[in-house]
Amino acid sequence: MGTDSTNRLANMLTAQVVPIAPFGNETLIVDPLIVDRTQNQDRISRSALSWGAIVGGAVAAASLWMILMILGAGLGLSSVSPFVNKGISATTFGISTVGWLVFSQIAASAMGGYLAGRVRTRRFGTPPDEVRFRDITHGFLAWAVAALITAIFLTSVIASVVSDGIQASITAPVTSGALVDAAKAAAVGHSDGLNDDTSYFVDSLFRTGPMAANSDGPSAAVFSKATRIFTNGLRLGALPVDDVRYGGQLVAAQTGLSQSEAQTRVADTFARLQSTRKESAVTDRALAEQARTASATAAIWLFLSLLFGAVVAGNAAMFGGRRRDVASRTAETLLISNTPPERG
Repeated sequence: MGTDSTNRLANMLTAQVVPIAPFGNETLIVDPLIVDRTQNQDRISRSALSWGAIVGGAVAAASLWMILMILGAGLGLSSVSPFVNKGISATTFGISTVGWLVFSQIAASAMGGYLAGRVRTRRFGTPPDEVRFRDITHGFLAWAVAALITAIFLTSVIASVVSDGIQASITAPVTSGALVDAAKAAAVGHSDGLNDDTSYFVDSLFRTGPMAANSDGPSAAVFSKATRIFTNGLRLGALPVDDVRYGGQLVAAQTGLSQSEAQTRVADTFARLQSTRKESAVTDRALAEQARTASATAAIWLFLSLLFGAVVAGNAAMFGGRRRDVASRTAETLLISNTPPERG
């Protein structure tokens, strides 16, 4: 043997056998000094996290989620009709919305996690268990970054979903609404009461026939006095006897009715106002309860969809890592099989 053959044999005797893939039996004989130096430099200069893969997967997940949500909004609007017995029902619409929200989050998280696991750089000599853990970690971090990206652009939407239920549960629309409307009527008189239901009932106190002397209605001062009487009655829950008597005097002076008839009109009108307020209160409470329930349900399903997305992203990244390793093993096997042996 020549000098080259002797040196090659000596290097082979002191060499290190290294597996080239975690799932295969192929081995590669390399110089131990080169392997040690390469591994030490790799440990020092490189981090276990591939932030490029994480950010790339996160951007892909956020973009896909946004596209799917836009598509879902378009499909939802096309399925709703303002006409009676047309389009889908409210229950079906709610279930479809929740289902699309979960599907969009799972699909986007799967895409982002798979990309993060597939394109991340795998460090040489890492045990298989550690490889799987790092793949899952990259998928989870890609999901987390995507969630932060979407939260930045949808902060107002998420905040409104949570705050609407809280606001609806603590709002008392009955008494406050009555007092505010009555106060507006007292402040502005009866010149503009179109949007004030209290003004309507006060107006009805002074209704007269078209041939009456005061058919134009009471003055602003008289209207304000009657409004204040009703405001105080709404606050107390009933009209005091003195207020009924004084209100009757105002009505009698404007309409020509007798005192007893005027007092009866004041009492009946106030009773109708109270009844209307109670019906409105029941409706407002029902709507507030529906808003609170809808907000709570939306928040819960949003949480569950994000939780499902985190789990799916980690598993998709692990699957992407397996595909990455299979592709690497195939490429290395082809490289070795196509390398001609050296001749001494």
